[in-house]
Amino acid sequence: MSNSATAVELPKELEKHLESYVAAFNSGDAQGVNAHYTEAGIIVWEKGNPVSGADRRAAVTEFLATMRPHIETEVREAYVTGDTALLVVDWTMEINTASGEGREHLRGVGLDVLRKQADGSWLYAVDDPFGEEPRD
Repeated sequence: MSNSATAVELPKELEKHLESYVAAFNSGDAQGVNAHYTEAGIIVWEKGNPVSGADRRAAVTEFLATMRPHIETEVREAYVTGDTALLVVDWTMEINTASGEGREHLRGVGLDVLRKQADGSWLYAVDDPFGEEPRD
């Protein structure tokens, strides 16, 4: 049996996707963030509650507007096979507190599945920022 999935350096198109996503996220550009997902792409920003379609777009818009997040990411592992990629991403984020009077620090390990599009770009099919516990 042949195994064609390997740990790899990120293809340039995936690097561009991640850089563009972080820039849109940090600037509060909900339309730009949502453009990084396949039409059926899901977010799992609350454990056990996958959200897609119009609900995903609305959740992204609300989160960016109310929490004013700033995220930093580092890809820990990347596996690419054909038109599918799995990324394990360490991230830290600053967001507004629920009261809006201060900032809260979050961190996590995302498990993300991306699909390569006909034009060579990559889009999220699954965005699960809490897919794994962070390392101490």
